[in-house]
Amino acid sequence: MPLTGIRVLDLTRLLPGAYCTLLLADMGADVIKIEEPGGGDYMRWTPPLVDGQSALFNAINRNKRSVTLDLKSEAGRDLLLQLVDGADVLVEGNRPGVMGRLGLGWDVLHSRNARLIMCSITGYGQDGPFASRAGHDLNYMATAGALGLNGDREGPPVPLSVQVADIGGGGLQPAVAILGAIVGVQRGGEGRWIDASMTDGAVSWLAMAFATHAGGETVARGEQRLAGRFACYRVYACKGGGYFSVAALEPKFWSALCGALERPDLVDLQFSEDDSVHVAVEEIFASRTRIDWQQKLAGLDACCEPVLDIDEVASHPQIAARRLIETHETGVEVRPAVRMSEGWRRRAAPRLGEHTAEILSELGIEGTKLEELKTSGAI
Repeated sequence: MPLTGIRVLDLTRLLPGAYCTLLLADMGADVIKIEEPGGGDYMRWTPPLVDGQSALFNAINRNKRSVTLDLKSEAGRDLLLQLVDGADVLVEGNRPGVMGRLGLGWDVLHSRNARLIMCSITGYGQDGPFASRAGHDLNYMATAGALGLNGDREGPPVPLSVQVADIGGGGLQPAVAILGAIVGVQRGGEGRWIDASMTDGAVSWLAMAFATHAGGETVARGEQRLAGRFACYRVYACKGGGYFSVAALEPKFWSALCGALERPDLVDLQFSEDDSVHVAVEEIFASRTRIDWQQKLAGLDACCEPVLDIDEVASHPQIAARRLIETHETGVEVRPAVRMSEGWRRRAAPRLGEHTAEILSELGIEGTKLEELKTSGAI
């Protein structure tokens, strides 16, 4: 696989770092999840549980191995440094300064392994007045300005149901940066320290919003071009419940939709901001059920699709054909978004410390020495 032979040490907890290393693990990297003895990653115990372990944890920690190390003990830190000697990447999600106080800061790790890439995932970054401030996805989205743009024009900001800053700013973007750094090392360069901020990630996705605002155009909740401002790009309620998404941005699509709705008079009003256009389309969609609209618009090339509830997604013909959602012994898992020719699932999410003995044996630590480490609580 593309990352076969790349070893990643994952010291993170919860969602952001786990998603980052999942992307690397699915591409073949040997991801070793470093967890504290006894409790491990907090997400392990988040309901719902499957055979005593969280289904949420299982969903984002496949293809990884788990070793328990007490990094507050000298023996535990020494074991981590031995693992660093043979690693390509180390990902951590502590507040700024924590790794340094443990004696495991960038200077120490870089002097130990000059080719090592260290990625630090935090809420607000390694510097600035908020660097050590606690936060979660909702706070990062609020600070970035993204939360304030989400919701209806007359209503309050609405939290997104997907943790965008966590998954994107703390997962996807760090993974991309890590891949870039790996290429740099393979070209003869040294390792580097990646400062990945979830807030920075969320802000970076607002590039077009900031450009629009700077250009003098209104960028407010419910008034953006792709957030309900125009009738051709909105979500409409159907009779009896259910919703339909309309994204007929191109004139040809809008024209086709107006024809299907038997309202040719609306064709030239595609980008009108007159509420009467919105009301007209709302009334049309409210006259039939979602199933009726699915049947009526099924063959129409106009960018219109029903809004699915979560329990409908797996059976959707396109989702099913792509086998995107699979059920395994540890629960439901979603396939990687980008496909390669190789298989993607090599092992289920690990039990806490499941591979401690296996991984330490790769360092030559076995038998009596292994038992001593267990007795001391270092593992």
